[in-house]
Amino acid sequence: MTLKKATHNRRGAVVVLAAILMIVLLGMVAFAMDLGYLVNARTELQRSADSAAIAATWELIDDQPGPNMDLSDEIAKARQFAAQYASLNFVCSSSPGVNQNASNSTSGDVVVGYLQNPSDPSQQMTFANQNQYNSVQVTVRRSAAENGEVPMFFGRVLGDQSQGVTAQATAAILNNFAGFRAPADGTNLGMLPFALDKQTWDGMMQGQGQGQDQWAVDPSTGNVSHGSDGAPEVNLYPQGTGSPGNRGTVDIGGSNNSTADIERQIRNGISADDLVKLGKPLALDANGELKLNGDTGISAAVKDDLSSIIGKPRVLPIFSAVAGNGNNSQYTIVQFVGVRITEVVLTGKMSSKRVMIQPAAVISEGGIPNTNGGQTSYGVYSKVWLVR
Repeated sequence: MTLKKATHNRRGAVVVLAAILMIVLLGMVAFAMDLGYLVNARTELQRSADSAAIAATWELIDDQPGPNMDLSDEIAKARQFAAQYASLNFVCSSSPGVNQNASNSTSGDVVVGYLQNPSDPSQQMTFANQNQYNSVQVTVRRSAAENGEVPMFFGRVLGDQSQGVTAQATAAILNNFAGFRAPADGTNLGMLPFALDKQTWDGMMQGQGQGQDQWAVDPSTGNVSHGSDGAPEVNLYPQGTGSPGNRGTVDIGGSNNSTADIERQIRNGISADDLVKLGKPLALDANGELKLNGDTGISAAVKDDLSSIIGKPRVLPIFSAVAGNGNNSQYTIVQFVGVRITEVVLTGKMSSKRVMIQPAAVISEGGIPNTNGGQTSYGVYSKVWLVR
């Protein structure tokens, strides 16, 4: 009798223990479900912040740069796009909003500023010159103050009704280049093998009568037609510069590039092989200079090649000085700018020959950021990427 009673008691203890453990197990399942929902909300918030930052940063590219550059409109559009794209990515089945009108401080939902070297994730934004702004930070929140906290399901039993979740992303572009390397995607570098003097370029950009505005470019198609679009043009062909013949071709590749090399580079850009043959980085040194051999003048043989890229954006080297004559010339390159060709006339009288160019926005791969101070490029941008 005693043995049977002990056995019966042990069976009852297992039932009680199982009931207790079932409660604990259900609590763990409930906790895991709430935690999983929070993780999912955090992922969706991050997706919203990422897409908003990328879309907003693209708007910082000035499609039609010209004298007296002012990014006020681009910055306003960037803030608008940040809010728009954040709302397009639902978080927990609802559209999140960000406050695009808050002050442009590091604690705001949308912060537009400047990163000198976006490749350094620890670098902080600065706000001294808005015309240099190249980055956007977007913060998307599910908080009591914005969009409401993420609701809990089983946590409510323990008095935890909801949780706040926040995600932040920063995207940037490079807009200050010291030079270029071979693009990682295997494409050619869209750079013209010519050089323009800095005096003429600066005079045009400062509105000192160096340029004219006789050609208009359709920003959606790139088509060029007679008319005015607010972007001035100057003649790349060497005449009327005070030193006849000082503008010309530069050897980005082997020394004394042939006409065939120049034609290929005009149409297809600078190849990785050209950069190897150059034998040195295509970049400004610590003194802000790059010496390139060249040849004064522009040959009529490249007329068709230049005409084939009318309206297409290209990078153009700018020189401060040139020494020597003919194919013994050496150019001191100090800047890289974005341009497009609007007209090519290389026949007839010398005084009528012209290769008209105007400032343009160029998206280029392979850019080397300038970390030595000063602005060494204009109108040249990298693609947008997430910094952090």
